Amino acid sequence: MIRFSINIHRGCFGGCSFCTISAHQGKFIENRSEESIITEINQVTGMPGFKGYLSDLGGPSANMYKMEGVDLKICDTCTRPSCIHPGICFNLNTNHQPLIELYRKVRKIKGIKKAFIGSGIRYDLFLRKQTHEHPSHKAYPEEIIKHHVSGRLKVAPEHTHDHVLKLMRKPSFSYFEKFYTLFKKIDAANGGKQQLIPYFISSHPGCKMEDMAELAVKTKEMNYRLQQVQELTPTPMTLSAVMYYTGIDPYTVTKLHTTQNSDDKKDQNRFFFWHKREEQAQIRRLLHKLNRKDLLNLLLPGHSVQHKRR
Repeated sequence: MIRFSINIHRGCFGGCSFCTISAHQGKFIENRSEESIITEINQVTGMPGFKGYLSDLGGPSANMYKMEGVDLKICDTCTRPSCIHPGICFNLNTNHQPLIELYRKVRKIKGIKKAFIGSGIRYDLFLRKQTHEHPSHKAYPEEIIKHHVSGRLKVAPEHTHDHVLKLMRKPSFSYFEKFYTLFKKIDAANGGKQQLIPYFISSHPGCKMEDMAELAVKTKEMNYRLQQVQELTPTPMTLSAVMYYTGIDPYTVTKLHTTQNSDDKKDQNRFFFWHKREEQAQIRRLLHKLNRKDLLNLLLPGHSVQHKRR
């Protein structure tokens, strides 16, 4: 992927609790000029083995290119760890038009058949209500879904429960559902062969076993059999690591449920794979232990009856 990918900016103002990008690349976006980007693409087109496909045209979050504060003096004194959580800052300009114009210029470069967006995108940047609304918020998803998806577009809702997402500094799952509907609509109008691939995390502070079971049911209802998943790694310099090791939300000084036992971590993670036969016996065991036969009937219909007969 890296050999034929183009990095157009660095930094991230998302401030996700589990991520270190803002710590080692900075909260403010550093943008490459269009001239620099196009010069590199022209060089890539002449590389041995290049067949006309850029694997990525993005950055830590693909659609933060040329976004910054409307009044940079306000940014100079701002202490918010995230410009988009719990809501999008009134001072943030989320105009996607410069990015759309860059995409269109890249598509015209001789030797480029497709320029894919391999980095994840932040759908809340164009779906959430904000002070600086712009026509590009509607145009951007249509642009990428029509022209820049390799077959799969990556996004990272991370969880389905808002109380967990709040601790992650991620937007409500309702925004993913909204984007899921929009993606399907635009894709259907253009042939309907592409997939929206979500990333999820298990065992984040605040996430209980029951939350993972409900996540599994929710994603099953959306016809997902998840693959792009991970168990939380409490990385140094992150808020999630602080919550994981202390069991406390430092902002509210309230106790949190944390999953540190390796067996409990495995049990949380296995809910991602409810569709695998080798995991179903353990999932049945966990749901009976939780006394959530309602979730068992939704996740593995008929299995609760079989369990009783045994």
